[in-house]
Amino acid sequence: MKKTLVLTGLFALLCLASCTTKKEEKEEAAKFTVTNPVQIDTSFTKQYVSQIRSVRNIEIRAQEKGFLQNIYVDEGQFVKAGQVLFRIMPKMYEAELLKAKAEEKAAEIELQNAKTLADKNIVSKNEQAVAQAKLDQARAEVSLAKLHLSFTEIRAPFDGTIDRIPKKLGSLIDEGELLTSLSDNSNMFAYFNVSEPEYLEYETNKNDRASNTVTLLLANGEPLKYKGNVEVIESEFDNETGNIAFRAKFPNSEKLLRNGETGSVLMTVPLRNALVIPQKATYEIQDKKYVFVVDKNNVIKSREITIKGEMPDLYVIKSGITANDKIVFDGIQKANDNDKIQYEYLKPNVVLSSLKLKAE
Repeated sequence: MKKTLVLTGLFALLCLASCTTKKEEKEEAAKFTVTNPVQIDTSFTKQYVSQIRSVRNIEIRAQEKGFLQNIYVDEGQFVKAGQVLFRIMPKMYEAELLKAKAEEKAAEIELQNAKTLADKNIVSKNEQAVAQAKLDQARAEVSLAKLHLSFTEIRAPFDGTIDRIPKKLGSLIDEGELLTSLSDNSNMFAYFNVSEPEYLEYETNKNDRASNTVTLLLANGEPLKYKGNVEVIESEFDNETGNIAFRAKFPNSEKLLRNGETGSVLMTVPLRNALVIPQKATYEIQDKKYVFVVDKNNVIKSREITIKGEMPDLYVIKSGITANDKIVFDGIQKANDNDKIQYEYLKPNVVLSSLKLKAE
């Protein structure tokens, strides 16, 4: 009997110790770090997919029909304005020019004879006027023949780089057929689409922007070492996407950028009185972000938030919480909706000082 009482007491003592340990663990587990959202003047970088285009990119097409007699350039070659690129066999056009010049000479002789006869009143002045008209027509034919002959030489209209040349020597070329493309890559345009809300914010915050300078992130993830400037905003929104196109211009002295490349434009968006919270204070369910808000009874409630922008370690809040709300900053992995918690409060400036953001 005595042995039984000892065992019962020992069991009760173990149970008490176990319950005490679990209670202490629960109390320890229920301790969190809490802070407030904070309003600051700052900026964040927004990334936009962009298409890179040459400041000038044109198709070089044949203006006359004939055989491709000469190709004076190679693919990828840099050419100067006025440089001859191709020649269409000119023999027929040279013959037409000679014929036109001969007709011009005959018209000049006919006019001279008509003038002599008119001066002697042998023929009327009308005969002289008709001869003059024939000469004018002949001279127009010469000019036209010269123009057609000049079209057999295809020249570069500006400095640029030659693209692919699809036709080979001896090919029969039709009028208007594509011979190559020419790109002026001295400067490059990056086109990117901006949503209507972002456009309105950009336009209404012009006075708050330090500059319209943007960065170009290349396809390999490296930034172009030269900065660009937003120069043009198109006049209309796309009805299907609700976006409007911006155009930024970048210098390209090293010819690294080529027409048709892709990249991303990084544009700094200034924010005044932006409401920010640490990213680690949020969790995500089905692409929606939430925080735990602590009420006056220290009970935590899950609340959905809308993100306006993103910075290193921080989210800029559009809606869902205010600067007066207390949110769980550290320990959200252990938090559950409607839990009553114990917490340590940290001032927002203390939290921000531990993060990457540097407020402006």
